[in-house]
Order: sequence, then C-alpha cells, then structure tokens
Amino acid sequence: MTRTLAQVATEFLSRPGLSPQTIKSYEFTLIPLLNEYGYLTLEIITVTLLEDYLNALTHLSYYTRKRHHAIISSLFNFAVRKGDLKSSPMARIIFCSPQREHGEHKSEKNIRYLTNQQLQVLYQLLLADVRFHSLVCLLHRTGARISEILALDLEQVNLDKRKFEVLGKGNKKRWCFYSQDAAILLDKYIHFYRYKAHPALFTARHPVTFQVTRLSYSYTYSMWRNLIAQSPLLHGIRLHDLRHTFATERVGLMGIEELRALMGHENIQTTLRYQKVTSLRAEFIAHKALNILINDEIKT
Repeated sequence: MTRTLAQVATEFLSRPGLSPQTIKSYEFTLIPLLNEYGYLTLEIITVTLLEDYLNALTHLSYYTRKRHHAIISSLFNFAVRKGDLKSSPMARIIFCSPQREHGEHKSEKNIRYLTNQQLQVLYQLLLADVRFHSLVCLLHRTGARISEILALDLEQVNLDKRKFEVLGKGNKKRWCFYSQDAAILLDKYIHFYRYKAHPALFTARHPVTFQVTRLSYSYTYSMWRNLIAQSPLLHGIRLHDLRHTFATERVGLMGIEELRALMGHENIQTTLRYQKVTSLRAEFIAHKALNILINDEIKT
C-alpha cells in the first residue's frame, strides 16, 4: 500500500537520534509542503510539482530556500530507503546559484563564531557553575555538537588520553579530543559535582523528586539563555557557535581534511566555509596592524 507524503514525513521526523532542535527545524520547513501536498500519495508527486513548489518560495532568503531544498531532499531519500519509492524526484531538481539581479549572494556571515573578547566574557561568567563551565569548555575545545556531548556516558570518555567517541550525523562515529584546561574542569566536575546515580557524563537532579537523570537538552539551553543574558556582548550567541569557533580557530593550523574529520563533515565543501570566514578576521587584523604601524611612526 502506497503511503501519503504526510505519513512518510511523520516517520521521517520520528527517527531516533534527532535532537529536539533538529526536529523543530525540519517541522518548520516541511509543514508548508505538507499543508499543500501532504494528502497526496508518493507515486503521484512529480518533479514538476516539487519544482513549482520550490520556485514559489521567492519570499524566502537564498539560504532559507537552500535549507528547504536540502530537507525536502532528505525526506524523499528517506522514502527511497524505506522502499516507498524507487528513486527520489528531488534528485532531478538542481538548486540554482544565487541570482545577482534579485539581490541574492553567497555570504560568509552565515557562520557565527565568538571573538576573543566574547570568549573572555563568557568564561568569566561561567566561573560560578562548574558543571556548565566544563560542558561549555568541552563544546569549545572539541567542536562537538551539544546533542553529542549530552548523549555521552562517563565510561565513554577516556580521561587519561583526553578523548571520546561520538555518534554524529549520518550515524557516523568520530573521535573528539580536548585540551588540558578542559580536562582540569571536567575532573573537578566529575569528582565534586556530578551525580553518580546515573551513567551519563552530565547529570541533573530534580529539585522536588531528587531523581537523577541525564542533563536534558532543554535545560541546557535554558542555562545558556540565562548566561548570555548577563552580558550585552554575548547577545544572540548560540551554543552551536562554539562549534564554529572551534573550526575557525583551527583553520590554517591543520590540513582541511584533518579539520573535516574532526568536525565530522560529510562534504569537504562544508569545511571549506571556515576558510572563507578567515577573510573577515583578516580585515580586522589588518586594520589593527595598520594602527600599530601608524602609532609607531608617529612616536619615531
């Protein structure tokens, strides 16, 4: 029996391993499509129908349309893997390059990372909470995703070699390595602040029932919002920006293939975006260097 697009989408969103944030992002993208075509069975959804739908998204930005294209492609690829379709109609739809006449362009600004000043303020604010301090430091020093860190059990972390293995996107495993400063924080948290009644690396205890559980995704983000609200300099900074910061700090210090492996990127083009970000930092450094030279010339 052929299933409808809505039925397949429901199963697509119910897959294990998806974080609440990812599910929310997928739902936001797919709901307009399902409102229009969710009742249709998969075999009557044609390339033309999907092309017309995507071409009508002119009110969205270039990168938002690109995300719609990628997520809808993932949905139909899922249908192929489940045996509902022999091939994906999205495979024949090529996402167009930005149209200059419409004011579209590829931008480096979609990658947000923390400056040295922001990092100093962030770590100063974290001093009051050892658990959150060690969690944030691990995110910054390893480039791991928040969902990957929260899924870790203590026994999965090699404390002597300062490394752990995570299960990332696409069910791919990779090793993450952390620094001495993160190790010191983590050791302090484990010995003095971690609740031992649960195998998770980062644990929490309910204030009323005293039940010990794995630190939740939602509570972590609540702590993050409260933290960054304490400084205007951190306004709008996301936990995921620590991952971007990790990557931009390492561009030029290692080969792009090595960085791709550490980040767990499927496509090398995703990693290459961080090389482009360095041009923004180069402009700041160039102006700073010029000011120093001019001041030196004035003094002499």
